[in-house]
Amino acid sequence: MNKIKQATLIKRLIFCMAFFCSITASNAQEITALYKQVNKSVVTIITESRILNDNQQLVKDESIGSGVLISKKGEILTAAHVVDNAENITVKFMNGEEIRAKVIKSAPVADIALLELYWMPKEYEVAKIGNSDEVSVGEQILILGAPYGIEHSLSVGYISGKRKQVTRTSEFVINEHFQTDASINRGNSGGPMFNLQGEVIGISSYIITESGGFQGLGFAATSNLAKKLVIDGNRRWTGISGFILDEKLAWILNVPINGGILVESVVRFSPADFAGIKGGFENIDINGERLIAGGDIILSVNGFPLTRESFENLDEDNLDKSNFFDQNVFVLKIWRGGKVEEAKIKFEDQK
Repeated sequence: MNKIKQATLIKRLIFCMAFFCSITASNAQEITALYKQVNKSVVTIITESRILNDNQQLVKDESIGSGVLISKKGEILTAAHVVDNAENITVKFMNGEEIRAKVIKSAPVADIALLELYWMPKEYEVAKIGNSDEVSVGEQILILGAPYGIEHSLSVGYISGKRKQVTRTSEFVINEHFQTDASINRGNSGGPMFNLQGEVIGISSYIITESGGFQGLGFAATSNLAKKLVIDGNRRWTGISGFILDEKLAWILNVPINGGILVESVVRFSPADFAGIKGGFENIDINGERLIAGGDIILSVNGFPLTRESFENLDEDNLDKSNFFDQNVFVLKIWRGGKVEEAKIKFEDQK
């Protein structure tokens, strides 16, 4: 290679490096500006629950999660598993102000819940909800939350995939998540996933990992599913934590149908608690399944049998036409002490 060609090559390399560095610097500035723009809408969620320990005693358990303010009415979007079993919920804002909140809607199968503040904070920003259907694999995203309690932490990554779970016999979507390489750790759950326009396109849900930390895959429930189920939809929060029984477990527990929901716990002062629904009191292990037994087993809700076959044959149109989730009273058939009994869960009118 002669000196002229060598000099030309060096100039081209220098130009390419300068161009790449300018793109990197520009992107970093964009991320910084976006973080400042959306950060005030992100909250830390502190919960208190009661759990059954190995000695069969109820003990207080405190945990931390994340969420995002989505309305001036004080509605906060988060993950269902963060708040569904909580007896006390405190929402902490960026300025340090702490406000009590309650669960008003929840869709555990999609891991999405909606909270309502008891009053509005002095300073806040409301996040805009984006259209997750317009998001493509390869897009850059931001995730904010409180991993390991470190509040308002930022992680940046890309959309690695979009995963849908539908019922076996219909196209009824019961789960839809974005897969991402951005870091999601304990405490991130319920935190928002933003696109580069500052819109919420997902809610951090869970990770697949062998170590317990982020060395695996992260998943976030899509914003459109959140809109459908708990923002525009009316998926009621009952306060019940349960386990869906298959045919074999139903037979072992002497249930009169091929399924049901075993009530493992009931949150105090929840709609289910006021209805007299009883949770379990004994940790057991059946065929490798860790369960809390001794509580009620729900056989049906408003005439809908709670079996795996029924869930797999769910038809979204029929549920909507019947206004199943809009009812202010759920009539439950329960299996208690070897007898079928009836209980009614009443809800406040949320319309």
